[in-house]
Amino acid sequence: MIDDKLLDILVCPACRTKVVCEGDRLVCQNPSCGLRYPIRDDIPVMLVEEAEKPDQPETPDETP
Repeated sequence: MIDDKLLDILVCPACRTKVVCEGDRLVCQNPSCGLRYPIRDDIPVMLVEEAEKPDQPETPDETP
């Protein structure tokens, strides 16, 4: 579990937007960024290279 004081100062290193804890990830609150950073052994891994990209919206099948 991430300490609330630490969570208050953490920001996304890619866009500098606040992050929130969602399960075992810290999620950037910027809709245009949305990177998800893993938490391993109660330590947030705030590296862009380790982050998961947000789910891409599914595009409808355009077959006629």
